[in-house]
Amino acid sequence: MSCFYQRQFKEEAIRLVTEGRWLVERRQPQSKRHKDNEKILMEIKESHKNSRRAYGSPRITKDIQARGTKCSENRVARLMKIHGIIAKAAKKFKATTNSKHNLPVAENLLNQNFVAEKPNTVWVSDITYIATLEGWLYLIVILDLYSRQVVGWAMSDRLTADFVIKALYQAIGRRRPASGCIFHSDRGVQYASADFRDVLKAYGFIQSMSRK
Repeated sequence: MSCFYQRQFKEEAIRLVTEGRWLVERRQPQSKRHKDNEKILMEIKESHKNSRRAYGSPRITKDIQARGTKCSENRVARLMKIHGIIAKAAKKFKATTNSKHNLPVAENLLNQNFVAEKPNTVWVSDITYIATLEGWLYLIVILDLYSRQVVGWAMSDRLTADFVIKALYQAIGRRRPASGCIFHSDRGVQYASADFRDVLKAYGFIQSMSRK
């Protein structure tokens, strides 16, 4: 995959984790604790941004407390975990796919041409993992190449085909692409699995995989 695409994928993934869950929470009735969390979260984001994403929960807690806001480090750490706010030293992203397998490999239909003329004609996907306070979580994101928007995603503590299929079903339910949509990914075993290929075939996708 191109460096531009990989960089954009990572940016979208960060946005998804840091903002997506927050938008869901905002739809819920707001209790006093929820409103307090909202205020603290805003200060966490400001401190994190001002530190150029270098601060972890201990330093952010001290920074917030110095401004006069009462909060514990545990509370700050929990909010940071929920919203995917991680210090640079945590190494947010790292490749996870295993392309050393004997499963069928699809032809590379994009050939480094990451451009689409219409929505829902080409989807691209990648898997990374994210550091949390309880260990690593795997994240798959599916992007519509035309709009560069996230159409499906899923997180899991295990790297299985089921978790990739879950993201695909979510994307299909949201966008309902016509038959012939290209689904491009690397050669990871999850994308090459029979179960995943069966779902692609059932919904009329044309699978494409990058070169080694």
